[in-house]
Amino acid sequence: MTDDPAFNDFAVAQGQFDRIADLMGLESPTRRLLRQPMHEHRFQMPLRMDDGRIEIYEGHRVQHNDIRGPSWGGVRFHPMESIDTIRALAMWMTWKTALVDVPLGGSMGGVACDPHGLSVNEQERLCRAWIRRSGGLFGPARDIPSRDMMTTAQHMTWMLDEFEAVRGEHAPGAITGKTLAAGGSRGRPEATGYGLVYLVREALKVLSLDPASTTASVQGFGNVAQHFIELYHQIGGRVMSVSSWNQREGGAYAFRKSDGIDLGELRSVASRMGEIDPEKARGLGYEVLDGSTWLEQPVDILVPAAMEHQITKDDVARIAPSVRVLAEGANRPTTPDADAQLLEREIFIIPDILGNAGGVICSYFEQVQNNSNYYWRLDEILSKLDRQLTSAFIAVADLSGGKGLSMRDASLVIAIDRVATLCRERGWV
Repeated sequence: MTDDPAFNDFAVAQGQFDRIADLMGLESPTRRLLRQPMHEHRFQMPLRMDDGRIEIYEGHRVQHNDIRGPSWGGVRFHPMESIDTIRALAMWMTWKTALVDVPLGGSMGGVACDPHGLSVNEQERLCRAWIRRSGGLFGPARDIPSRDMMTTAQHMTWMLDEFEAVRGEHAPGAITGKTLAAGGSRGRPEATGYGLVYLVREALKVLSLDPASTTASVQGFGNVAQHFIELYHQIGGRVMSVSSWNQREGGAYAFRKSDGIDLGELRSVASRMGEIDPEKARGLGYEVLDGSTWLEQPVDILVPAAMEHQITKDDVARIAPSVRVLAEGANRPTTPDADAQLLEREIFIIPDILGNAGGVICSYFEQVQNNSNYYWRLDEILSKLDRQLTSAFIAVADLSGGKGLSMRDASLVIAIDRVATLCRERGWV
């Protein structure tokens, strides 16, 4: 747990909640109930490695609140994973599902590991061990894991297979984010990135800007970033710069072209984890810069779609005067003190609990399809996703304009009110 509260995710999540609870005049019992997770689980997982060694990995699952439905949340593999990050993400998931009005609660899980250093067989054994150690927590009516940072559809499919083997029953809705053949939903890979484009489109309407006249700079080149770029290009925008972490080189690089990046070119020189090869990119005519320069590009839209804490108070001065929109594809990429400075500059912020909600909506669609054993076409899913996110955006923008709230505060007011209201109606408080 870091000593700086600006970089401790759970301290930030609780601080956000306290501020909004004060604004709403929320009563003390409800504050106490919603300020902390309902359940926390920690477990150790012995794992036999390919060379015969036994390594011990630590896993967590935090269930923040399930008043609106079974809790739902990702499973992430990351070497720096901490319980405070998991707690915060579980709380934010409760607000996210409430904001976009899907009948789910919020949870999150993780394993402190680096999947880059594990063989395919070791990754499979780790996924199965995670389910064996924590599988009693899960089920389509209890808690539903899904893919998150550094976990894939294949990881989720291994987890489902282990869950069904342990339970002795077919339950595809117990885990979402699976491969298509295992009951995954069409549109799930695109959902978060495409969803962010739908929201950017609506923000540009508010600002009276034509998408075809805008440019963007993107941090990250994973699933969210690539699909954002894909659809943003389709509506006429141009991405001028992309940054990417490179594990082999041990650093981040930004890749820029004066006339805009070519998504297909960069995909051709990137790993499956989204790591762009600097030398190969140079060979394609890209200018290769320090990774932090994505933030300095003279564009209309900035899209942080990588890690937490990427825009701090010291970074705001580096943002070009041309920037009109900050679209948060990552979880909590902006620290609270940076957020205040961005608002002073009148930059339109699409906050993370709205900006990356496309994934949870499509995972809900996946569970609905699993439980009904009826699967929708891609165009149906993307149409439903667009309608649901656009409706949420309009509600947030209307409250923001009507009450003089930031988009982030308006999002939290709507979400927390929905959860708190149901807590009262069901007699929890």
